[in-house]
Amino acid sequence: MNNTVIPHSRPSLDRNDSDAVSRVIRSGNIAQGKIVAEFEREMATYIGSRGAIATSSGTASLHLALVALEIGHGDHVAIPSFVCTALLNVIRYVGATPILVDINRETYNMDTRHLKKKITRSTKAIILPHLFGLPADIDDVISLGIPVIEDCAQSVGAVYRGKMVGSYGTLSCFSFYATKVFSTGEGGMVTSNSKKLLKKISDLREYDNRKNYITRYNYKMTDIHAALGLSQLKKLKTFLTKRVSIAEIYSSELQGFCKIPSLSYEDRSHIFYRFIIQISGSVSNALRQISQQGVMCARPIYKPIHKYLHFSGFPASELAQKNSLSLPIYPTLSKREICTVLDVLKKYCTTS
Repeated sequence: MNNTVIPHSRPSLDRNDSDAVSRVIRSGNIAQGKIVAEFEREMATYIGSRGAIATSSGTASLHLALVALEIGHGDHVAIPSFVCTALLNVIRYVGATPILVDINRETYNMDTRHLKKKITRSTKAIILPHLFGLPADIDDVISLGIPVIEDCAQSVGAVYRGKMVGSYGTLSCFSFYATKVFSTGEGGMVTSNSKKLLKKISDLREYDNRKNYITRYNYKMTDIHAALGLSQLKKLKTFLTKRVSIAEIYSSELQGFCKIPSLSYEDRSHIFYRFIIQISGSVSNALRQISQQGVMCARPIYKPIHKYLHFSGFPASELAQKNSLSLPIYPTLSKREICTVLDVLKKYCTTS
């Protein structure tokens, strides 16, 4: 067994990041303050939105987005089944009902044809993830006339028809968790072009020193996290270039060994937050054998939501769960590590 383990995910941190955080610590102003405000301005400018509100996590951002849209009991919120449970959680937080939608077999994003069949008069919002770094069919979803919350947790920096993802939705939510495209450790952001919704979310984000009482939350970001975010945002272009470069190597080298994703699309850019391949045979067996060679791959989604809820009728999500494998792909992956990943994958695909 190889003693050197290549993790599935790894943050891209350097001296500039630690210096940025250290400056905040030395200042003594470590709670939400001017650095958070600067991070919000920089993110809004980068995305091309009117404003941004920083939060403590991507989940907090999604929750505040639903509260700001006044989603509650009796309302339906559409989400894909092949996605992490954070989306289900926030719908449950506000007492609404999740409406599950199957995915497109090729892109893993929400199948808009299935979505159109599932929406009703009770559907008050659609949470639209751009899964694994590939923009979803935003225009088709917005055309339905239902408020859209873009989930950009895996897609910051991706472009759809000439504009950044996160600039289309009624609200858009980001995550800066340790394994995301760029990181603040924990943290999130909501962007919007609606001044009214931004003001509402800013008010809901913190509860103290208010003249009136409504249910508010403790969802603030700290200046420590924001300092790391600002430092990471400056390097985002480099991060994305490296991800695409690794994807091109994987695509070239794995041709004929397994089914690989498309590298280019006419109207959108893929940033390859994840590089997903489709294999034959058991994914569980593949994960076990590959890990024994020191390469940590993963299921792209641990378990589709319809499985948790014991629903049926999601064939594309079922297939994705059955044959999809996520490979290590991040900016700090070295050439030697890339070669190791390829050697292990080729050997597995050839012998399995």
